Amino acid sequence: MTSDMNRQDILRHFAVTENDLLKVISEALGKGGDYADIYFEHTFSNNISLRDGEVNRAASNIDFGAGVRVVSGDRTGYAYVENTEMKDLLKAAQTAAGIASSLSKKEYSAGIKERHFHNFYKVEKTWLDVSVADKKNFVQKLNDRIFELDTRVVKASVSLSDSTSYVLFFNSEGMLTWDYRPMSVMSGSCTMEQNGRIENGSCSRACRKGFEFLNDGLVEIIAKEAAAQTSLMFEAIKPKGGEMPVVMGAGSSGILLHEAIGHTFEADFNRKNVSIFSGRLGKKICMPNINIVDDGTVEYARGAINFDDEGVESRKTYIVKDGILESYLHDRISARHYGVEPTGNGRRQSFRHAPLPRMRVTYMEQGNTPEADIIASVKQGVYVDNFTNGQVQIGAGDFTFFVKTGYLIENGRLTRPIRDINIIGNGPKALADITMVGNNLKIDEGAWTCGKDGQGVPVGQGLPSVLVGKLTVGGE
Repeated sequence: MTSDMNRQDILRHFAVTENDLLKVISEALGKGGDYADIYFEHTFSNNISLRDGEVNRAASNIDFGAGVRVVSGDRTGYAYVENTEMKDLLKAAQTAAGIASSLSKKEYSAGIKERHFHNFYKVEKTWLDVSVADKKNFVQKLNDRIFELDTRVVKASVSLSDSTSYVLFFNSEGMLTWDYRPMSVMSGSCTMEQNGRIENGSCSRACRKGFEFLNDGLVEIIAKEAAAQTSLMFEAIKPKGGEMPVVMGAGSSGILLHEAIGHTFEADFNRKNVSIFSGRLGKKICMPNINIVDDGTVEYARGAINFDDEGVESRKTYIVKDGILESYLHDRISARHYGVEPTGNGRRQSFRHAPLPRMRVTYMEQGNTPEADIIASVKQGVYVDNFTNGQVQIGAGDFTFFVKTGYLIENGRLTRPIRDINIIGNGPKALADITMVGNNLKIDEGAWTCGKDGQGVPVGQGLPSVLVGKLTVGGE
């Protein structure tokens, strides 16, 4: 069964009937809930990795089950089962109803209304139709290409992961919908030795595609980026620290936008007055040439979704428009609290988890300034474009990010490569301090996963090159 499945196909896949769905929802509302839904999920996951020229690991996993949620006022009940047998689905519904109980039975009488959405990740050849040998061929190619690119390479590690998820969703509004969600990730890491010194670099690409994701062009991109990053480390220095202008390179610098700023726009943090942006809707928070978007409709992107995990259609949401805070990122619960429509940001890690407001593909729209002009405007500062990890305090927005590589900016020019520095600042303040926005928006294609409340979901982010007037750089 593929992405062109129909209503009867998906019901047969999960071995349930329309009558079963109605019974479970009726049971879920048996103690007076305002709203209930059922989320079915069946995921096939595979991984193959190669180290020291040989495949050293191959693994597969199948996950299957359903979660029932009941919402009653401010109370939410959630329970899941790892099968779709009616007796267990009804028990999960009773459990969720008991947690959210309002002690007032609500009669359920809605029918079933089938809903279809635009498909942002059409698959040409499903991963379920591909052999391990076919995958191994590309993994071996990537390994060999990394060694070919530089005589200093002493080790390479390569991995390929794929997953295929079938999703069926039904709620107490009578809406029935389903999805076929592919995911592909290929990664390569490189180790080089020069005069007894060892350095490492890596690169990954991820998207929602089937086997067509793999091709020789992809192998070449990953191999060259991993090798180039590793080679650069031998030349890089650790600069002197202090407060200075920072140019964020296009693409992966979007991790700063996601972590240091994006989470503070999620509506649950604002509803609970945790976020620094609580109560600031309609207020100016940055320069008027800045627009920030969270978008689930970027075709084939890792964070793309046809509909969210609450059955809400995916859309492009302006969080910041012309420097004004225009919208939070909502699930159904926060949208009801604020009296607005959900934005399609209710997401969950799996059927074992209740949905939360989460980002999808978060990026800043491009401006009209060439990157070269942004760099030329800086007398002394740094250019950064390769982040590895960081820490963020959601409430205040304070952050620390570790930068793997970048460059010094001296008299408006990129000079020596730099390495292993920290960028320290405050997300809302850094946003307010952006004074120039490049015309080179790039959506990063790395294998980003966002963690929140113990749940991880695939996301994407992007950024044009921007100038932040002042950040603290932790160097020598």
